[in-house]
Amino acid sequence: MKKIITILSLFAVVLSCKEKVKKEENNVIVEKEPIAITEVMEDGVIYEANIRQYSPEGTFNAFTKDIPVLKKLGVKVIWVMPINPISKVKRKATDGQFTSDIKDEEERKKYLGSYYSVSDYKAINPEFGTFDDFKNMVTTAHENDILVIVDWVPNHTGWDHPWIKDHPEYYTQNEKGEIIDPINPETGESWGWTDVADLNYDNENMRKEMISDMKFWVEKADIDGFRMDVAHKVPADFFNIAIKEMKTVKPVFMLAEAEQPDLLQNGFDMQYGWEAHHILNEIAKGEANVAKFDAYMVKLDSILEADDINMNFVTNHDENSWNGTLLERMPNNKEVFTALTYAMPGMPLIYSGQEYDMEHRLRFFEKDTIPKAKGEYFTLLEKLGELKNTNPALNGGKDAAKYTRISTSNNETTLAFKRDKDGETVYFIANLSDKEQEATIAITGDFTDYISNTAFKIDEKVAVKLAPWEYHILTAKK
Repeated sequence: MKKIITILSLFAVVLSCKEKVKKEENNVIVEKEPIAITEVMEDGVIYEANIRQYSPEGTFNAFTKDIPVLKKLGVKVIWVMPINPISKVKRKATDGQFTSDIKDEEERKKYLGSYYSVSDYKAINPEFGTFDDFKNMVTTAHENDILVIVDWVPNHTGWDHPWIKDHPEYYTQNEKGEIIDPINPETGESWGWTDVADLNYDNENMRKEMISDMKFWVEKADIDGFRMDVAHKVPADFFNIAIKEMKTVKPVFMLAEAEQPDLLQNGFDMQYGWEAHHILNEIAKGEANVAKFDAYMVKLDSILEADDINMNFVTNHDENSWNGTLLERMPNNKEVFTALTYAMPGMPLIYSGQEYDMEHRLRFFEKDTIPKAKGEYFTLLEKLGELKNTNPALNGGKDAAKYTRISTSNNETTLAFKRDKDGETVYFIANLSDKEQEATIAITGDFTDYISNTAFKIDEKVAVKLAPWEYHILTAKK
């Protein structure tokens, strides 16, 4: 949505776009243009980095080594899960109890706590490394033309955050004056997030300190923006002010963990495509059909403006740990739904381990690790990333390619649409059911199947036979 930018913010953006980054290579100063955020939003893939579980070491340095691998997947944004120290007070174990209630010391040490229970907004979790390690990771990403955004937790803190003692007025309190954990406003009951304390956004001083702490990472670590945890539980006007402040330093990319258009009106660039994700899960399980997806796409036109961006995904840290792996939720059909998240408007997400066919739920409170064996799915993500990066027909940012539904003789099971921009067109055709389907499709022509690099001919008068979950991404014939 069209953002209102202050003169000061606009001036900073212009200066930043003109400024060149200097790097010394072999005693020669090489000038590198800063990454253009607007271009990234059009053709990028976003990668969610779970540093703790990404490698056996669970460190920034171990992750940094693989940044060139991510570039090969078309990644242009790395979203790093929270990098801050984790609260020890009321730290949770996997079964929901506090670690302080576990008598066995060795058992207690296993539980590292929730990333989202922050004890210090301006410090690095020593589990991951040092500030310099993190800054080196950011620099390496920038050298590979990749933005880095940090997962920020603005709704609550851990129970040993300094504000608890120094500024109890920064927190929501009950009638007894006791600081409380976040409450569901509809029921008046706790959400169950008992390892965190709810922040009070009626307190202006707290707001100012929060913005100052956010700005610290933009200024000192040169990060490129934030993914805002539970953004819908924080007043939208706070983000309006905070994002303008960030933009006085440099252009930033902002992702809201919410599907709430008013956040896009208040400075966010991208929101979660939660509804689309749930629809894809339902179709994968046979609980819905293509008609529900079509209705969603029509609804988007009425609630989003042309420059709003959805993040499309088949998994993320919440889905994997709590709702199931891709094998559990999309058995035998993850490829077609993954391809759809790249072909439909928006920006596709890859979660740590997804690229390596991870088939287990990553532990959330304990150390775990992802597999690192490349298979056919890795190759698929490489090809999809290349198409997303290079073909304007898949642009999904503020100047997105047009989406047009193509009619078929069986619209409930056969999805067909085209994306087009700047004279380029990409077609997506899929059987989104577990049974073989035949359908005529209202296009005629000779194409190239992008994934298999083979010829593909369609005649609108002749039915196309599609196996269960079969899909095709079609480009102009070579």
